[in-house]
Amino acid sequence: MPFIDSSSQIDFGLNPLDRLSGRRDDADYVATRRREAATRYFVFAGDVPVLDARDEGIDPLFDADQLAGLGEPLREIFMGQDEQGAALFALAYPAADSDRISQLPGTVLMDLRSIASRGLFVPSVLGELGGAKAILHWHDKHGFCANCGAPSRISAAGWRRDCDACGAQHFPRVDPVVIMLAIDGDRCVLGRQQRFAPGMYSALAGFLEPGETIEDAVRREVMEEAGIACAEVRYFAAQPWPFPSSLMIGCFARAVSSEVVIDYNELEDARWFTRAEAAGMIAGTHPEGLSSPKPFAIAYHLMKAFVEEGEGVFTRVQSRELE
Repeated sequence: MPFIDSSSQIDFGLNPLDRLSGRRDDADYVATRRREAATRYFVFAGDVPVLDARDEGIDPLFDADQLAGLGEPLREIFMGQDEQGAALFALAYPAADSDRISQLPGTVLMDLRSIASRGLFVPSVLGELGGAKAILHWHDKHGFCANCGAPSRISAAGWRRDCDACGAQHFPRVDPVVIMLAIDGDRCVLGRQQRFAPGMYSALAGFLEPGETIEDAVRREVMEEAGIACAEVRYFAAQPWPFPSSLMIGCFARAVSSEVVIDYNELEDARWFTRAEAAGMIAGTHPEGLSSPKPFAIAYHLMKAFVEEGEGVFTRVQSRELE
């Protein structure tokens, strides 16, 4: 288990919905939940959330009356029910409708990264919104059967696609990604990509490959991107990452070499940083103006744990795993 306490929950890692997965094939049940007065809706134009700004502040959730004027959605997903028992659906409209929807009174379109970085909503809502974005994106990219190439159709309240031509069933995919800090005593390796904000450094990351363990993927990615050999690997925490649909598997790795050899095809820069430097990046006081990712990203929490614990992260993670 991760040792992040609830007060520092990673935003996209918190999704308290009861998914009610056993009821997804019950079309009558789903239709009944759709008609309930308490039901709420996430709305997307393409992959961009639509927000309700008619009252004070902004709200990512609409009720049935507030959907008036939006028209018929392209598709809908039954997300489950919240802790109060209210049903939640995600509705998708074509990206081509973005201008039309944005001109409706009291509607605002805002991409999910901006919503997260600005901390506009509580982590539970942000996690649910991220999940909705990921499943809708999957439908956008999987309209045809991977087995025979025929068009597939949405089923199981949005959680499956069926091919009537060959009978194949297709389920949403999640891409596992390792993201890690390589640590050597009181320093860690951080890197930056060209697309990052100026001065921002982050943990190294890469996709898991077929036939590979999490530990092997961590060691391979650190070696490939920064030329650092690692031995011990410890799991920290996981975070769904809906850009478009990954699971970030956070780890710490104990480095056993020192020379950094950068793969410039992957990174613009990579280097060792002391705990004091990492603390300054998190606090916004680094003397070179360097910064860390925002708190909604698991990389921030990896850096924060290293700043607070140093090499103790290995002992502490291990002890929690054994409980």
